[in-house]
Amino acid sequence: MRRDVWLRIDLLSRQLTPFLLTLFFVLLGVVLTQAPGWARIAPLLSLMAIYHWAVYRLDLMPGYAVFFIGFLQDALSGTPMGLMTLVYLSVYSVIVSQQRYLIGKSFSIVWLGFALISAGAMGLAWTLYSFLAGALVEPRALCYQYLLGTALYPVLARFFLAWQAKVLKAV
Repeated sequence: MRRDVWLRIDLLSRQLTPFLLTLFFVLLGVVLTQAPGWARIAPLLSLMAIYHWAVYRLDLMPGYAVFFIGFLQDALSGTPMGLMTLVYLSVYSVIVSQQRYLIGKSFSIVWLGFALISAGAMGLAWTLYSFLAGALVEPRALCYQYLLGTALYPVLARFFLAWQAKVLKAV
């Protein structure tokens, strides 16, 4: 009986790791943006995590988890409440609709998918932020964030793929 409890706890902790890793990257992103000059070019690490887990392990990254991650991103980063939540949920819905085309493809196709979806996410964030500000916001910082995020995605994806192979293989 006791063994069953520990097995269930082990399974639950493994199932929660994509969500918890994404939360970690939200917190890391917020901490890193405190460095002078980094906030303008800091990539959205949490966007990379959401993309990866929605492509490879959609069963472990449900929509309500994405909502919570976006809400926490808004609350901690100082963006208008709901902005990143809407962006992340929009990205998530696109990934869910396109997952069957991405799963099983080469990494370069998945990376291209991230580049396209990330561009759409940045464009949506810029549009919403400009609308809320009542004026067009300078898009240069978002372009830097996009380029740096697209360049860093393979590094983060490699970490997630290794995690998936070692920790989530039993899930």
